[in-house]
Amino acid sequence: MAGRIRRSDIDEVRQRVNIADVVGEYVTLKSAGVGSMKGLCPFHDERSPSFHVRPQAGFYHCFGCGEGGDIYTFLQKVDALSFTESVERLAQRVGYTLHYEDGQAADDGQKRSRLLQVNKAAEEFFRKKIHEPEAQIGRDFLAEKGFDQLAAEQFGVGFAPDSFNALSEHLTGLGFTIPELVDAGVVSQGDRGVYDRFRGRVVWPIRDVTGQTVGFGARRLGDDDKGPKYLNTPETPVYHKSRVLYGLDIAKKAISKKRQVVIVEGYTDVMACHLAGIDTAVATCGTAFGADHIPLIRRVMGDSEASLDQSRGEVIFTFDPDEAGQKAASKAFADHDKFTAQTYVAVPPEGLDPCDVRIQQGDAALQAVISERRPMYEFMIKRVIDGADMATVEGRAWALRQAIQVVRTIRDSVVRQGYARELAGWLGMDPADVQREMAKAPASAPSPPPVPAQSTDSSETEQQPVYQLSSLSTDPVTTIERDALMALLQFPDAIPLERATQVLQAHFSHGALALVRDAILSVFDHYADPQWVSLVQAEVPDSLQVFVQQMAVHPLPGRDDQASRYALGVTTTLLDKDLLRRKAELLSALQRTEAGSADYSSLQQQLVDIESTRRALRADES
Repeated sequence: MAGRIRRSDIDEVRQRVNIADVVGEYVTLKSAGVGSMKGLCPFHDERSPSFHVRPQAGFYHCFGCGEGGDIYTFLQKVDALSFTESVERLAQRVGYTLHYEDGQAADDGQKRSRLLQVNKAAEEFFRKKIHEPEAQIGRDFLAEKGFDQLAAEQFGVGFAPDSFNALSEHLTGLGFTIPELVDAGVVSQGDRGVYDRFRGRVVWPIRDVTGQTVGFGARRLGDDDKGPKYLNTPETPVYHKSRVLYGLDIAKKAISKKRQVVIVEGYTDVMACHLAGIDTAVATCGTAFGADHIPLIRRVMGDSEASLDQSRGEVIFTFDPDEAGQKAASKAFADHDKFTAQTYVAVPPEGLDPCDVRIQQGDAALQAVISERRPMYEFMIKRVIDGADMATVEGRAWALRQAIQVVRTIRDSVVRQGYARELAGWLGMDPADVQREMAKAPASAPSPPPVPAQSTDSSETEQQPVYQLSSLSTDPVTTIERDALMALLQFPDAIPLERATQVLQAHFSHGALALVRDAILSVFDHYADPQWVSLVQAEVPDSLQVFVQQMAVHPLPGRDDQASRYALGVTTTLLDKDLLRRKAELLSALQRTEAGSADYSSLQQQLVDIESTRRALRADES
């Protein structure tokens, strides 16, 4: 084992590294006078920059939180490294060979460096394999997505052979150990030993903001692959999915310059955006956009109160137009006010994601999707309105009360009053009626469908109770919804992926159960994984985590050997209930439609289709 690093080497590396260059990869720094630079502190949440760096002295200090030190201290704190690891990373950066003193134990300092080397070697392996005959299925997939060889090379896209040990044999041949491969997440361990985690898939390297490969995302290609559509590196000492954004390493300069970031949902969407000229696009990696991503974006973008006299910047969320995408938008709304920049939502045409838009309609159409973005508040309010029955007084009243919950979260009083006036127009109501509703004390919103309404009042946060399974009502509809979700949580192996997808697309009338459904959707790529329940639990609000835990352990009717039959039966009941709800809506619409018209025929056909689907469900159950 290597000993302690020589003091002379530590000093030499410190002298060779410009602290501003390293810090600048995490924080957008601007001149703050002679010999000083400043930006938003990476160690605490602030809106006005108080974090100062002095390159000549080689030190930094934050006048807001008091953090300070040299370049080694910075890396130890920002990336959770040991002192030895920080020295070794910087030595590697400048190409300096370190010397160790014999006879003294070193920290496990080389571990991070070794894991990064594993990922680098794996990336090179995947990139080489994309050109081999076996990878034709991968090249065909990329071509179908509109990406040629040059695009694949630009983003480092590779191919994992359909083999249980091709990668592991290659890496061990380079001198890496099996424990190192396991720690890096490129291989997995099962009952039959170690096997390659990624097999028969297109692979994207996931890099941190400095450009180091910390993990991978892999896309399923063949129908015989029963794994999730996208498979990512698990949590490792160098890869934390909640603190990394795909594409940030190549987009960071454009984001800082333009003060804009476009957040999409997948690797191919990032590629499509960049190739279409939208060079500020990034994506999350196997998780929904969350609070941990915000400081990362704000630091790169230079999002601060001090920039209010300039262009405030734009954070544009680009969600798929399907139900899961809409739920992801709701989750992003919960944290959007943590940005100083303006937040927007850009929604592609129905049924298309950004990559599809580029394939079918071209670069200009994708650029138009981004340029036609809508403010986040407008998007959320209109989402409420779109979900209401505007043909009835009751429906409009419900939409008003739900939309008010969104408007009340607007901190800027001028903007808040402006949206109150807009809301009156969108609902076709007297502005005075809207103002009277606004003036009432905030009340809990009706449960169907839930719309997150975040408040900056700490007293409201403290009043949120921990929700319990016993809090659910015992009416038949709620019971069916509860039991179907419990079946998904407890027996995912007994419910086929197609059936699970249908269940999650159904309407859930109870607010708490709808939030659990949304959480399941956000991690659905990991359906039936060993950590399935933990992943779902991590996605719900704190007040519902105990609720999910209870749902995952609450006894279900019947014996264990009847789990599969029960799970399919209860999900069939839920789907039939949802079909009956849709049937009632269609019959109501049919009564209001002129007989003989095209709309009338369309409604009749939809009713026929629903009955056909119900018969098929009952046949499957029997």
